[in-house]
Amino acid sequence: MKKPRVTVVGSSMVDLITYVTRMPNRGETIIAHEFSMGFGGKGANQAAAAALLGADVSMIAKVGDDLFGPITIDNLKRHGIDTRFVGTAAGQSSGAAPIFVEPDSSNRILIVKGANAMLQPSDIDEAVERIRESDMVVLQLEIPLETVYHTVDLCRRCSIPVLLNPAPADPDLDLERINTVDFFIPNESELNTLTRMPVGSISDIAAAARTLHSRGIAQVIVTMGERGALVLDEAGERIIQPLPVRAVDSTGAGDAFVGCFSCTYAEAGIVDDAVSAANRYAALSTTRPGTQKSFLSREEFMQSGGMGKHGTARQAWES
Repeated sequence: MKKPRVTVVGSSMVDLITYVTRMPNRGETIIAHEFSMGFGGKGANQAAAAALLGADVSMIAKVGDDLFGPITIDNLKRHGIDTRFVGTAAGQSSGAAPIFVEPDSSNRILIVKGANAMLQPSDIDEAVERIRESDMVVLQLEIPLETVYHTVDLCRRCSIPVLLNPAPADPDLDLERINTVDFFIPNESELNTLTRMPVGSISDIAAAARTLHSRGIAQVIVTMGERGALVLDEAGERIIQPLPVRAVDSTGAGDAFVGCFSCTYAEAGIVDDAVSAANRYAALSTTRPGTQKSFLSREEFMQSGGMGKHGTARQAWES
């Protein structure tokens, strides 16, 4: 079977991860017990997950002309990602993400966009042939909104499916300009920011998701962590159950979900199966520390149970 072609338009970052017993108070210095450096950025994370799971992945991105730029590109290549459209922004730092992980696996993240803010619509146009060959184009919001809008419009004209992960949530996102996307995948806090509605309960989340659906977004999938994922489309609303795990680090779990969903849906075309697989893949990523290094390979994922009871998509994966 032909590998699904996934093109990710988005960010790359260097993750600077500190594991703390608690966050310091204002003006306080405390000792943290562990530090690690890795590669991240929502776009690169999602590209890495999809590539590890067997997709033919291309990345459209910008890195800085600092020490982090070349190693970021090398890391993408090590994952088998096509980097022809990863450019270098002169005079810019690469993106960086200081991450603080607490003992319960919760995290707090700062984002320095750096060169990611330099990704322009013209960079997308240079990759138009790859986009036209794609089974799925994946976007996030760590790049300029105008570049997001331009990519959505281009994909609509080319009839290419688009997945938009509105992360980090931007209240300036114009929903009318992105309502042609095929999949809109926020988490609970992003849903709250975009709709300004409560998300404390599943019924609250469903009501907020319905407002997005009513504004023309065909398929809304809300990731809810240990509560699974809520899917809302023309078939109605349903909860896809999570995989219970003992989490040690939830950093990058949302990106693991998106990467797995994009690969699985592009390959098999079944929404609920793709969400089920993505739930499982994201949960398993939280059982390991780090971001991209916590993601399972295709072989590891299948050994873990992969698609579980959803046989149709599992057969596609195993063929």
